[in-house]
Amino acid sequence: MKALITGASSGIGRDMARYLATKNIDLILVARRKENLEKLAEELNVQVKIICMDLSLQENCYKLYEKCKNDNIDILINNAGFGLFGDFSDTDLDTELNMIDVNIKAPHILTKLFLKDFIKKDSGYILNVCSSAGFMAGPKLNTYYATKNYLTKLTMAINEELRQRKSNVKISALCPGPTSTEFNKVAHGTFSIKEASSEYVARYGIDKMFQGKMIILPTLSMKLSNFGLRLIPYRLQLIIAYHIQWKKSRPNKNN
Repeated sequence: MKALITGASSGIGRDMARYLATKNIDLILVARRKENLEKLAEELNVQVKIICMDLSLQENCYKLYEKCKNDNIDILINNAGFGLFGDFSDTDLDTELNMIDVNIKAPHILTKLFLKDFIKKDSGYILNVCSSAGFMAGPKLNTYYATKNYLTKLTMAINEELRQRKSNVKISALCPGPTSTEFNKVAHGTFSIKEASSEYVARYGIDKMFQGKMIILPTLSMKLSNFGLRLIPYRLQLIIAYHIQWKKSRPNKNN
């Protein structure tokens, strides 16, 4: 088998690469930071191809597909993404538009292109790394939450389409809560909730992907939170989210 992972230079993407390598799955690793990818490739005991590419550029998403479409990909993991803390009126517009490109456009394009190939051969796995943010609105992390809502709901809809056509192709949404990655550094904030390890989230996500689970919630706290959201009015959800996050916010432009 062979897997393509975007955002593979750190965090969950890097740990997914490590875990898949223990299963003797060859890898195509995609990220902007060549040095990190090369260092990761050196430690893995499988065939590894690295591609340095900025997926915020729409044309690069098509280029990536063209580079890999004949590599017999079995698993697509859309992991690249980032966030930005702060009030919507204060945060940088260019950074937010870049976030939409990375968090929405890139996985949308790659999912569609590789899904067509997977459907033709009636096999394959797509794992979209979403977030528990994909189930609600997020004051002070507003654009990030909105992008993850898009990707989560898109993944769920495609999952049902595949189920209705009795396809053997599987698509899943990995929706972790706070995880120990570079997210805080990039987004310029800190989590007030205990973070799960990226190694645990990566392993759990991969295992549940192979089981064909549609929504993957790695921790008990996220499972309980997701269930509780069904019982809480929208206004109360917003108030809770705001007060959880207000300590995090310090807007700044970075990616």
